[in-house]
Amino acid sequence: MKSTLKGPDPGPVESISITDDLERDLAGVSREELRAMCERLRDDIRRRTLALASAMHELRTPLAILDGYLEILNSGKAGDLNARQQAIVQDMKSNEKRLKSFISEFLTFAALETRAIAANLQVADLNATLYEVCTTWMPRLQKKKIQLHFSPEEALEPFAFDSLKVQHVISNLLHNALKFTPEGGNIWVAIEKIAWERRLRADPTKVEKRRQSVKLPKAARVTVSDSGPGIDPEFHIEIFNDFRKLTTGAKDDGSMGLGLSIARRLVNAHGGKIWVESNPGAGSRFIFILPLPQTASGASSGS
Repeated sequence: MKSTLKGPDPGPVESISITDDLERDLAGVSREELRAMCERLRDDIRRRTLALASAMHELRTPLAILDGYLEILNSGKAGDLNARQQAIVQDMKSNEKRLKSFISEFLTFAALETRAIAANLQVADLNATLYEVCTTWMPRLQKKKIQLHFSPEEALEPFAFDSLKVQHVISNLLHNALKFTPEGGNIWVAIEKIAWERRLRADPTKVEKRRQSVKLPKAARVTVSDSGPGIDPEFHIEIFNDFRKLTTGAKDDGSMGLGLSIARRLVNAHGGKIWVESNPGAGSRFIFILPLPQTASGASSGS
């Protein structure tokens, strides 16, 4: 099934015109002036994001009150409801849940967008951390008759990572997989140790080691695969941008298209990376890597 990407489409003619005008306008601008302009633009975006986040916070109180009244109606404490009234209450509950998810997603994005992200590294068991998240997702998966297969890495010892951030990442990936996997499908979550040499941008004089044989495992790789419709290769990078949503026939869940963008930021905070491998009709594999802390001798502490 063909994937389509939702997002603003400026159109080719306007884009070329804007680019040409911008080049002419910036022709005589110095580097210092450009830097100052960029800083002002960042500050403006930050202020707007904080203003929206404040508005989102204000919505939480009336939503909590609404939720309380719906629970009273649903429990029958305010009187018995007929079948039609029960259906209306359930529909209101469903839409209220979507709105709460919408608010929570944007507040997370706002927090990551307006301040530096720092991973709170604490020694923990990655297998147990992901298993806990998978367990919490089981009821939602069972409603859709989806089988979840979890494959831990028995040889992976506890190491330092931010368990809350990693749980957030895996939850976003499972939410994505659940949305696009058809009823009766399958989702796989697997962990493995790999030998990974990250390119050192800070010191370009160091010898590139990618072509050399690396025997020691230096990272933990987590893969979330599904039996969904797959994603066109042309969208593999764009789906990790802010406010980008794919539609492949799945029901719109009311999200803002920030789940993968948030996951990317949280993985990057660990010094890792995240990407997708997929083709139409072949399902999707979302993969992220967390580097294992290295000892003084160069061996990974998780090996």
